[in-house]
Amino acid sequence: MELYRKGAEANLYLGDGRLVKERVEKKYRLPMLDRRLRRQRTRREAKNMERALKAGVRTPKVLRVDEKKYALEMEFLGGELVKDVFERGEKIDEISFEVGSMLRRLHDSKFVHNDLTTSNLILGEDGVYMIDFGLAYHTTRLEDKAMDLVVFKKSIMATHTSLMDEIWENLLKGYKPDNETLKRVETIENRVRYK
Repeated sequence: MELYRKGAEANLYLGDGRLVKERVEKKYRLPMLDRRLRRQRTRREAKNMERALKAGVRTPKVLRVDEKKYALEMEFLGGELVKDVFERGEKIDEISFEVGSMLRRLHDSKFVHNDLTTSNLILGEDGVYMIDFGLAYHTTRLEDKAMDLVVFKKSIMATHTSLMDEIWENLLKGYKPDNETLKRVETIENRVRYK
């Protein structure tokens, strides 16, 4: 397997149609704590991906979890990051709508991604896939679901400023939020704005 990408938390290796995400050691942590955190986060991410699939959200299929190597082996999707597709100004309405409906399915299954950006979305042959479920968690709180939307909105503002309105409008069409959710999103944005 060869190194495919390096990240802050993990390195990605590619070979034989498989992608392996291996969490890297953090020297600033106590070794025992570091091993425990990497093992827990690897196990949790695999479970989160399986939950997302059950909710009807496309994610790579988990093939194997290696807790000794702190590695998650999954199918390799190919495709390209939604970030790059948006930067070319392509399929904005269609992808945004699909992401909104995927996020709604995730939230309806009492689950939030908690780190959704256009770099954590891949456009594959059969649609959009969500990746990187390392920070995802189970929740029933409206606040958490609204915050998931706010996090994504802020990432769009930072990365795709000129497309912000178009992406957000189509995402909401796909998500179909009720008034209570929209009010909570606005409340969170106002709270952050005036801190």
